[in-house]
Amino acid sequence: MDNEQPHQELVKCVVVGDTAVGKTRLICARACNKHVSLAQLMTTHVPTVWAIDQYRIYKDVLERSWEVVDGVNVSLRLWDTFGDHEKDRRFAYGRSDVVLLCFSVTNPISLRNCGAMWYPEIRRFCPNTPILLVGCKNDLRYMYRDETYLSYCKDRSPFIRTPRKSDLVMPDQGRALAAEFGIYYYETSVFTYYGINEVFENAIRAALIARRQQRFWMTNLKRVQRPFLQAPFRPPRPLEPDVVPVNSSYLENTATLLRQQYFSDMVIICGAKGFPVHRFMMAAACEAFNRLLASDCARGAELARSSSESSMVSSMGEATTGDFNEDTEYLIRQDQAKQMRVWDQIKRRSSCQILPLSDSCKKPPDLYREVNHPAINSIRVVKCDKIQHATSQTQTIVTMSKLISQAVMQEVINFIYTGTLDSAAFKQQEIRQAAELLGFHELTKLSQFILDQHLLFDKVFMQQFHTPLPQRLREMYVERSLFADVTFDLDDGIHLAHRAILMARCDPMKAMFQGHFRESTSRMISFPGVKMYAFHILLCYIYSDKIPVVEPTRCLELLELANRLCMNRLVNLVEARVIDQLQHQDRLCGEDDEVVEIVLALLEPVKLHNAHNLADWCVWRLCGAYDRVCRARALRHIGPASRDYLCENRWPPVWYVKEYDYYQKCVSEQLKAQKDIRLTGSVQASQHTGCLCFTGKVRRESDGRLRTRRAPYAVARRLRRRTRRSDPSRAGGETSIIIIIIPRGILGAGAGMISERVKINR
Repeated sequence: MDNEQPHQELVKCVVVGDTAVGKTRLICARACNKHVSLAQLMTTHVPTVWAIDQYRIYKDVLERSWEVVDGVNVSLRLWDTFGDHEKDRRFAYGRSDVVLLCFSVTNPISLRNCGAMWYPEIRRFCPNTPILLVGCKNDLRYMYRDETYLSYCKDRSPFIRTPRKSDLVMPDQGRALAAEFGIYYYETSVFTYYGINEVFENAIRAALIARRQQRFWMTNLKRVQRPFLQAPFRPPRPLEPDVVPVNSSYLENTATLLRQQYFSDMVIICGAKGFPVHRFMMAAACEAFNRLLASDCARGAELARSSSESSMVSSMGEATTGDFNEDTEYLIRQDQAKQMRVWDQIKRRSSCQILPLSDSCKKPPDLYREVNHPAINSIRVVKCDKIQHATSQTQTIVTMSKLISQAVMQEVINFIYTGTLDSAAFKQQEIRQAAELLGFHELTKLSQFILDQHLLFDKVFMQQFHTPLPQRLREMYVERSLFADVTFDLDDGIHLAHRAILMARCDPMKAMFQGHFRESTSRMISFPGVKMYAFHILLCYIYSDKIPVVEPTRCLELLELANRLCMNRLVNLVEARVIDQLQHQDRLCGEDDEVVEIVLALLEPVKLHNAHNLADWCVWRLCGAYDRVCRARALRHIGPASRDYLCENRWPPVWYVKEYDYYQKCVSEQLKAQKDIRLTGSVQASQHTGCLCFTGKVRRESDGRLRTRRAPYAVARRLRRRTRRSDPSRAGGETSIIIIIIPRGILGAGAGMISERVKINR
């Protein structure tokens, strides 16, 4: 061997196995320290054979071959071989110290060849050389279903066959073959780098132990341990599914509301031009319009209360049923008993009506008053006799002062509805002044910021100043129901809303209010099968494009309503909210089965309501807690197909659970064996304690009695007393006793003996 050092052990490791099992990749991963990606593994090929001359040509390869194992400096030399069975490999086997017999975990034929062909060949050329059975490509046990890996296999389909589950070699199969031959078993993965260093370190240990049996006088090999047991590889848990967000169309919908003018109930007059708008939009954006319209609404209510009770009930009945022929159909199926309940409720709530719609009732006078405001001159409320579909009967006309021009007012209205400003007609100073007069704080900040920074127009930047407006819409009209023009009768209550925003944000609502259905002219609309909880969250989404926290146990009624109204983004937001709540509950409950019970109850229904992201997350959550799923009571609610899928895709997989149990069993047996060895050694040491003359400690005999180890002079005194008792006739004589004391561990080491003469006088 080249570059041999005097205090270094050289170990020749030969790697054999079938073609394409991963021998060369394994050697390159160890010798060249290469971490490769999946793309490199699938698109590049390392040709056989990795030449042994690499240790002479490349200095870095030689340096990486040096390693310290159990205190022994080792230089590991790896020999690659051809996988063809007819090749002659006797040169590679010569003077080998250890052999790695490799197979692929995705090729059961390669494992069969290890026992049928490779092991007999190794034993023919290397009868006493230690062998390690190595399973390569360990990562494919869980990656054979990975979409990225399957896409690479599909691209290179003529050359790479996609592995199937039936092709996988499980760890117990490889371990059974290794036990049959009495050799060690390990697994490796070049992709995850699992077991790469471990298998070669244990190969070095096996080689050094075999060398120690031949060279028993070498002291540096006495500390070498037997090859370690390999911990099983736990495959990584599949990534948590992400909720794919659906792009928001909120500003596009409100821009459509401005263009189509659905149920516009307000006209702003600037000079000779009028701008049709909606009261609820203007009141939410500008404080001046909010105060003006709120006071106008109070005056209208006082005027309405002066009407007679009979006319009020008549007007409410007509407002509820609407103007339509008998053959006009409902878009939402009605229940006759429910209609009677609605009629009774209307009569009880008749005092809430503001303006009667019946022609038989006396038409109220128009409301007109002048306003003491620098930007607003007057306000007038009129009732239109002839109206078309999707138009409001009552119009509020606001006349602006000359301080706000038509162009500026147009830009203010555009920003309220679309969140953008026209760069061609942008007049910074005039718009800032108009925004200050109207109390439109977001537009004031935007115009002032542009004036100070001299920034160019950016749509995304301007929309950041528009974000507080949807939140105010929710607070004013969902929570307090101001300026509402339609009432929904639900299963457990009633809720007010605005037709215009419903039409702009929901296509079925648009068809219902704009088409020739009975609901288009009704003030009270019955909505069977919908409860207040779900409808409240629906309105939060319609007005603000956001939803509050959703209870996982009540999300199904909201998903059903969202599918009923064809609102994909609402379904998406509900999925995200439910997943967040379940994750939060997971963090709080830990190993509790409550979350598992909820997810099991949701799994099947959410698939019916097109909540595919939530269904995928539920499957992922249940696969990761399969043990608790088997104990859950709600398991009976899912179908056989779902049960089979959960069992097939459980994490960790069954093979890992079995391997981990076997590993724990082996570790406990090793610990027990080591403990028994230590106990046996301590007992033997206590039984061979040497002469009692050199210690005064207490020792327990085999019969359980305590015996005291006496000092030398105490032994001499005891002998003197025994002599006096044994021969009392001797008087005045002198007896010499020689006590030879041999310290423990000195005899045989060339030490001298110690003698002491003790005189016993009578």
